[in-house]
Amino acid sequence: MKFIDEAVIEVASGNGGPGSGSFRREKYIERGGPDGGDGGKGGSVIIQATSNKHTLLDFKFNPLWRAKHGGAGSGSLKNGKNGEDLFISVPIGTQIIDINTKEILCDLSDDEETFVLAKGGRGGKGNDFFKSSTNQAPTHFQPGEPGEKSKFLLNLKLVADIGIIGLPNAGKSTFISIISSARPKIANYPFTTLTPNLGVVKSDSSSFVVADIPGLIPGASSGKGLGVKFLKHIERTTVLLHLVDPLNIDIEGNPIDPIEAFKLINDELIAFSPELEKKDQIVAISKCDTTDEEKLKEIQESFKALGIETFLMSSVSQAGVKDLLRELNRRVVADKK
Repeated sequence: MKFIDEAVIEVASGNGGPGSGSFRREKYIERGGPDGGDGGKGGSVIIQATSNKHTLLDFKFNPLWRAKHGGAGSGSLKNGKNGEDLFISVPIGTQIIDINTKEILCDLSDDEETFVLAKGGRGGKGNDFFKSSTNQAPTHFQPGEPGEKSKFLLNLKLVADIGIIGLPNAGKSTFISIISSARPKIANYPFTTLTPNLGVVKSDSSSFVVADIPGLIPGASSGKGLGVKFLKHIERTTVLLHLVDPLNIDIEGNPIDPIEAFKLINDELIAFSPELEKKDQIVAISKCDTTDEEKLKEIQESFKALGIETFLMSSVSQAGVKDLLRELNRRVVADKK
C-alpha cells in the first residue's frame, strides 16, 4: 500500500428537495385544501477518523465526493426523502485545511471523531405549511436550498507512541521489522525507506505503536534529502527512539562520529520545530555486534559526559532488544498516566 500523507478533495453536499404546491382533488370533496408536502433535506458530507486507515491514497484517485440530494415533496402531505449523508473515512491524525485561507479547520486525533465538511441544503416547505385562517388556499411553496461546495487539503500526521529517528542506515527499518509485523524495505544504502512505517509492538502486558521515520540528513529541516516531508510525523509521537550506528558513514563514505551523528539529527529536529527539543528521547547504540566492547564503552562514556544514558542493542542478534522495549513501554505508560 503506497503511503500518501497529503491530498486535495472537493466535496458537495446534497441540495434540499423542493416543497410541493398541491391541492386536494378528490371526488365529492369540494374546495380541497392545500396538501403539498415538504422537500427532503440534502445529505451532508462528513469526514470521520478511523484506526483502520493509515494513508490518504484513496483520495489521490477519487478527489470528488458528493452527497445525495433531498427528494421533492408531493401531494397528500407526503414529504420528500432526506438525502443520505456521505461519510468519508480518513486516518487518525488527519488535519482538515481550508484550501484558500490555509486555516486548520479540524484535527481528527481520536478514533471515530467526525467533522462536517459540507452541510446539506434544507428542504423547501410545501404549500400546506403556509395555510392560515386568513390564507386558506396558499399557492406559495419553497424550492429547496442548495448544498455547499468546498475544496479542502487533507494533511496526515501519523499518530504513534514511539518515533524511531536516526541518520540513514542507522538500523531503523530492521529494528521495526523484528519488533512488529511491519515489513519495510531493507537494504545497505541510504534512503532505503522512502515512507514512514507503522508497527504495533507488544511488550509485557501492554502494546504501543511505533513509527519508523525515514532517514534524516543535515539540512532536512530546510528541505534537503527527504526534507520536511516526514519531519512533521515526529510531532505527534510521545517518545523518540534515537538509533545511532557506531560505524556510521555519510553518503560520501566518510565516517561520522556517533556524538556528531546524534547532534546532527537533533539540530534538524529543533530547526524544524523548537517544541521537538522537549520530547522525551531514548538513545540506543544500534548494531552493537559489529563493534568491539572497548569501542562501545568509549561511545557510551562520551554520551554519559553529555548527561545521556544509552542502550546497546542489535536487531540481528537481538541483544538488548527486550530491555529496550521494556524501557520504551515504561515511558509510554508513564506519559499516559
